[in-house]
Amino acid sequence: MFAGGSDVGRTRAHNEDTISVDEQRKLVVLADGMGGYQAGEVASKLAVDVVREESADLTLSDTDLGRVDPETGIAVAMRQLRSAIEKANNRICSVARGKEELNGMGTTIVAARFYDGRVGIAHVGDSRCYRLRDAKLEQLTRDHSYVQDQLEKGFITEEAARNSPQKNLITRALGIDAIAEADVQEFRTRTDDIYLLCSDGLSDLVADSQIEKTLCEPLAPAEQTARLIAAANANGGRDNISVIVVKVGAPASPDQWWKKFLKKPSET
Repeated sequence: MFAGGSDVGRTRAHNEDTISVDEQRKLVVLADGMGGYQAGEVASKLAVDVVREESADLTLSDTDLGRVDPETGIAVAMRQLRSAIEKANNRICSVARGKEELNGMGTTIVAARFYDGRVGIAHVGDSRCYRLRDAKLEQLTRDHSYVQDQLEKGFITEEAARNSPQKNLITRALGIDAIAEADVQEFRTRTDDIYLLCSDGLSDLVADSQIEKTLCEPLAPAEQTARLIAAANANGGRDNISVIVVKVGAPASPDQWWKKFLKKPSET
């Protein structure tokens, strides 16, 4: 089950986030744009559009997407995601060069694709992917940010990191440099796993413990999405808030597969 939502928040004039929830391709993408004159809005939409375009081939089965690509040593789905994000960076840089008012625009991005009992995740920046498994929330992505670097080097504590005025200073984004390297990861999925993609408009204002509690509630992903956005707004809504929730269902049994797609041999 897939659901997503994006809200302008309580203080911003317009929404610079863009999301895409493509249940047919089992692909979700979230981008948090930045730049003056609504340029962030342009950058985030370009990024999401390119990733969707590059994932448009529906002839590849889940098994095909899960095969290891001999050139890169990673699953075909992961290679596609990484390549799509590189192309998105090129598109943003190209568009920015052509319009002075878009100069300096950029965006974070996080994308996840589900295939063959696995999920492939790619991200640039501080938009995050979490997983809820066995009622425990875990952040799967690592923020590309100055504060995260300082935290990992032991220069600041976790509490100082949460309250740092520099916590939104990112060290990697699309549209800033000619090359934008995405971090890619692959995980095995389990029935009832819940995956959450979000912009920092959620993660900065809603504690992980509250996110965990909301995702543990027996609600449909659409309701969980709405409650998380409402929680961020209740805590000030200082930024645009974007949320995507994916709940992994049980794989179809062979009998269900026959019923859905083909007649059984006895029925022919």
